[in-house]
Amino acid sequence: MPEIETLADDGQLRNYANGQWTEITGSNGQDIVNPATGETLGHVPFSDEADVDRVVGQALEAFQDWQSTPVEERIQPLFELKQLLEEHESDLAELVVQEHGKTLAEARGEVRRGIENVEVACGIPSMMQAGNLSHAAPEIDESAVRQPLGVFTAITPFNFPAMIPLWFLPYAVATGNSFILKPSEQDPLTARLIFQLIDEAGFPDGVVNMVHGGPEAVNALLDHDDIAGASFVGSTPIAKHVYERGAKNGKRVQAQGGAKNHVIVTESADLDFAAEKVLSASCACAGERCLALDNVVIEDSIYDDFVDRTVELADEMTVSQGLEDDVDMGALITPEHERNVRNHIQTGIEEGATLFRDGRDITVDGYEDGNFLGPTVFGDVTADMVIAREEIFGPVVNLMRAENFDEAVETVNESRFGNAASLFTNNGHKANRFKKEAEAGNLGVNVGTVAPMAFFHFGGQKDSFFGDLHAQGEDMIQFYTDKTIYIERWPDQ
Repeated sequence: MPEIETLADDGQLRNYANGQWTEITGSNGQDIVNPATGETLGHVPFSDEADVDRVVGQALEAFQDWQSTPVEERIQPLFELKQLLEEHESDLAELVVQEHGKTLAEARGEVRRGIENVEVACGIPSMMQAGNLSHAAPEIDESAVRQPLGVFTAITPFNFPAMIPLWFLPYAVATGNSFILKPSEQDPLTARLIFQLIDEAGFPDGVVNMVHGGPEAVNALLDHDDIAGASFVGSTPIAKHVYERGAKNGKRVQAQGGAKNHVIVTESADLDFAAEKVLSASCACAGERCLALDNVVIEDSIYDDFVDRTVELADEMTVSQGLEDDVDMGALITPEHERNVRNHIQTGIEEGATLFRDGRDITVDGYEDGNFLGPTVFGDVTADMVIAREEIFGPVVNLMRAENFDEAVETVNESRFGNAASLFTNNGHKANRFKKEAEAGNLGVNVGTVAPMAFFHFGGQKDSFFGDLHAQGEDMIQFYTDKTIYIERWPDQ
């Protein structure tokens, strides 16, 4: 196994195309910065339209042979990739911490979730079977056969640089397509390391590719005639842009948008357990994730008790550089994003919410240049407040009152987002009602982070998702293939 390196000798990232690391000719780019230390880790140039066109052309050429490669052969490089990811799991996790800012425990969990998707995709020979029926009509048999479609791309976000690319890449190539990843420009070193392992795994040249870049590269992919479909995860405005532009150009598109997730805490809940899980789900990854539980709707009879428990737990959380021991929360991705979260906290104060714990009052010794905030807890938040309606993407928890369970469910469903919702209760009837009435794509009962396993799709509704086939699971097989129907009759001559 060759030594793993994440940068070229000159500190510049390269595209990966047709089995080679290639220079990027675009004139723009940006530095890659450790959000906890302010240290510059490297530089990522941005691909222009010509860069994208070259990679798409090479991927399309590779598809011609790959689509007819026996499926059992197609999954062999995935088995190898899974093994390589396992061997370098610690390397990947540490790199995620350095360029993203989350804690090492969070990074390890992310990498593990990504590996699980590779594992599931190794079962494509069974998952791609589409069914048949003998004697569908007199002397006629019919069968459905799944076929790959061509070149697919995925445009992935900064908050899970290891996991989310692996929501898409393994399924796309296992089903017989070629694939182009456009990772986030804010933390692309993790993708670089994954692609070094891909280079070792034995995929044919051109089947798996990567282009770095910003909006120009994204639009070039969405506009390219030879791209069959696109996957996206990010904010709602960009998800809507990707969906509309890709669909306008005749492509399949799945676009996961933003979130403002709610959790209901009923009077029968185990309050210590609920407070622990709520705060963990709200502040993990410094709140920079689409499954964060931002709005906590609490039945009025237990509101004050729950506030006390939540604030006490928030006071105990440790914030520091993610590689340090016993750290609960790391840095935010950029100084600009940190300022944006601070501005939202100020907005909450001005709107009249009660600030029980102010995460802005924090100093991390030894990391004065880092983008740190502590957990922030607001009380007396109402559904019409900006902090209750807009995605903050930071460690801000909004505690809201509800007179009863019916009012709490109404508050959940009033949101324009529908990514996830959770309920803490010991009442089975309320849990059953929640399952049927709550309007969100990922629902949990006595669960903080409602994250589906890799063999289930990742849900999303309303302004949290644009499309009809989601990431992970069986939806991926349907997204990356189309079914051809064969009708056969062989009359007796």
